[in-house]
This record gives sequence, structure tokens and C-alpha cells, in this order.
Amino acid sequence: MKKDIHPKYNPVVFVDANTGKEYITRSTKSSNEKKTIDGVEYSVISLEITADSHPFWTGKQHRVDTAGRIDSFNKRFGGGANITSAKRKTRKAAPAAEEAK
Repeated sequence: MKKDIHPKYNPVVFVDANTGKEYITRSTKSSNEKKTIDGVEYSVISLEITADSHPFWTGKQHRVDTAGRIDSFNKRFGGGANITSAKRKTRKAAPAAEEAK
């Protein structure tokens, strides 16, 4: 490997800003704030969302109002699925009318 081209790899502690949970690891990120844990000095990096506070992992997900989204889609594009189902009915009816002749 070439020397002096890789970023410095530092011990860091990522702290969840909402819950206060700490994740001790190593990273190329660093900060001016330091914390000593078990005799090792870590750079402290604050995060807004981690696995401890993310809605997917905590089970506190917010459901999206899909009915409202479907209604707005139908308003913008003229009904979407209803138009195609009407076309299908007329296509099926046309061959039957020709056979009756």
C-alpha cells in the first residue's frame, strides 16, 4: 500500500442525541469533543438517529395515508384504474357484437 494517502482511523464514540446510547467504534471522522472510556480517549460524535431511536427498529412507525394519496393521484390523472377497466369492458364487448352479426 502507498503511504500517507489513507485517512487517519480514530477511535470514536457515536452518541444518539435522543436516547443517549453510545456506540464505541472506529472511524475516519473525528471531533474536538473527547471522552475517555476505559483509559482510551474517543472523539464524541452526536447523531440524531441511530438503531436505538429509528422508527423502523423501535416499532413506532407512522403509517402513510395511502387512501389520500390514491385520491390525489386519481384527481391528477383522471381516475387511472377506472379508465382502464372501462376500456377492457368495451374491448370484450366488441368481439361479441361482431359474432352476433
